[in-house]
Amino acid sequence: MPNRAAPILSVSHLCKEYGAVHAVDDLSFEVCPGEILGLLGPNGAGKTTTINMVLGVLQPTSGSITIGGCDLARRRRQALGRTNFAAVYAPLPGNLTVVQNLRVFGMLYAVPHLNERIEAVLHEFDLRHFRNTKCGVLSSGEQTRVALAKAVLNQPRLLLLDEPTASLDPSIARDIRATIRDLAQRTGVGVLWTSHNMIEVAEVCHRVLFLSKGKILLEGDPRTLPQEHNHPTLEDLFVAVAREPLTIRAAEEEN
Repeated sequence: MPNRAAPILSVSHLCKEYGAVHAVDDLSFEVCPGEILGLLGPNGAGKTTTINMVLGVLQPTSGSITIGGCDLARRRRQALGRTNFAAVYAPLPGNLTVVQNLRVFGMLYAVPHLNERIEAVLHEFDLRHFRNTKCGVLSSGEQTRVALAKAVLNQPRLLLLDEPTASLDPSIARDIRATIRDLAQRTGVGVLWTSHNMIEVAEVCHRVLFLSKGKILLEGDPRTLPQEHNHPTLEDLFVAVAREPLTIRAAEEEN
């Protein structure tokens, strides 16, 4: 179970404004060691903007982000050195082999004992037979495994996964989910996971946040949250959040 005593990621009063548009509006949450936190919401809710701020790609308008005790604004290099990222829409260079990709990113992250670490992740993600294969000719499932191997190469304390199993067939997606759950439990890495697959979210996430217009609308255990809000499934709750956020927010305020 996640350790609630020492958060790996702390987001406090985070805001991102584009003129009069509040893409992220006073967002605060934490991710603890070994916890898989689902960041959910319809398109335009602020998920990708939030992830890009945690990755240091976007500058917040206000608020703070702390990763492994390092303030991102003041100690950017140290904070991002404890972080990594994977998404199916961000494939690794297809003209490089699996080992070449891992070596390039390992050098970028200054991974110590890089050769040994590459061999370890090749074994962990069952990629030894593909070590000299160019990534561009791998199947989608194999490319996802390579992206995850890259994402854990520097043994991050925080792992951001944006739609990590999108477009994968169900059996491969199930294997990827099992791998991530095992990794979180075994290493204590905190995981921030976005997905539109609510069955997947209920299976893999310890806790979820529903975003609507840059704000946290709902928070809780994905297995019990739907019933708490009079919906039979997490997918039904997701649809309600997408279609009727003001109704849900009013009900929350009454409670």
